[in-house]
Amino acid sequence: MTLAVAGCSSKSTDEGSSSGGTSASAGGLSITPQVLLDTAGAEVAATDVTDAADPAGSGTATCEGVSIAMAGALTGANAALGQNILNGAKLAVDKHNENNPNCQVEIVQFDTEGDPQKATQVAPNIVSDQSVIALLGPAFSGETKATGAIFNQAGLPFLTASATNPTLTENGWTTFFRGLGNDNSQGAVVAKYLTGTLDAKKVCVVQDDSDYGVGLAKVVTENLGPAADAACSASVKTGQKDFAATVSQIKAEEPDAIWYSGYYAEAAPFVTQLREGGVTALFASGDGTNDPEFVKQAGESAKDAILTCPCIPAPDALAEAYEASSGQAPGVYSVEGYDLATIMLTAIDSGVKDRAGMLEFVRNYDGQGVGKRYQWNPQGELSNALVQIYEVN
Repeated sequence: MTLAVAGCSSKSTDEGSSSGGTSASAGGLSITPQVLLDTAGAEVAATDVTDAADPAGSGTATCEGVSIAMAGALTGANAALGQNILNGAKLAVDKHNENNPNCQVEIVQFDTEGDPQKATQVAPNIVSDQSVIALLGPAFSGETKATGAIFNQAGLPFLTASATNPTLTENGWTTFFRGLGNDNSQGAVVAKYLTGTLDAKKVCVVQDDSDYGVGLAKVVTENLGPAADAACSASVKTGQKDFAATVSQIKAEEPDAIWYSGYYAEAAPFVTQLREGGVTALFASGDGTNDPEFVKQAGESAKDAILTCPCIPAPDALAEAYEASSGQAPGVYSVEGYDLATIMLTAIDSGVKDRAGMLEFVRNYDGQGVGKRYQWNPQGELSNALVQIYEVN
């Protein structure tokens, strides 16, 4: 596969960090799936999917000079999240190419570090490569917001496996598709789970300054209603490592639970300092924290944390193939990366040769993936959304 880092062509391979696809262990603790919920907060029974689209296809596909791209954080503090997506996509592309000798699809890799500024520098390199007829990404909400207009103007279909800020589909982009539920669905379910199942009467909501963290915190706070304690709501900064003031603020309020909206790079030291400061309240966070790096960096302080994600754990067969391919377990967004790449490959196998054809194919797509069914409304949102609850134990 041709891999281009930050738009510069090179030949390389990358192995991502593992994560909680089925279970993810670090230091003896594991992120394990507990229950799958629909947008109303009702439990959804796990089922064996037998009709998922297969990237291997029929084996008779023919194509030439077409590629797909992946853009997201592949290095930097939150690189594990981007690597999970990339490894899922690479598995799908490898399966396809092994089975279709006359249709070798390349995946071009663009590292944004999850930074909106860096993403805007990378985006022109993606759209200028006319062989790229679809983009998997961007991965984070902030970088998607910063670059979406560029991709949309170029007519490039861009399918994200992980950017969940609800406002992304309100920008009038016609080539954007979200491969998982947005934070409106996740936040509402989280609030119901905290106050209902876990019976939390007082919750401190803490957010980072990313588009993802701010958006998710807003939805969670609104849905918590009176359970959200304004006296201990707090904001932290990306890259922050000292949370002493926030810990003192929370400790004084004696909450039942703390909801953190942000990424694992800050969540790990935050929960560590909470526990060191004597705060024993339940710690809960979303998909940005749901990675073994959180457990690895937080150690025993991560024990009993509740983590959520509008993504699906990998079933056993996919988990085995993923681990054989990348050398580690699938993680958060790995299934979405695999499924979205499979949709792109299915389009190519059907004869799609350019961006316009890919856009038409995706707009009209209705098919079963490994994790969920994929069909989008005119705004690019999935017609169904599910939220998985995890626990560190």
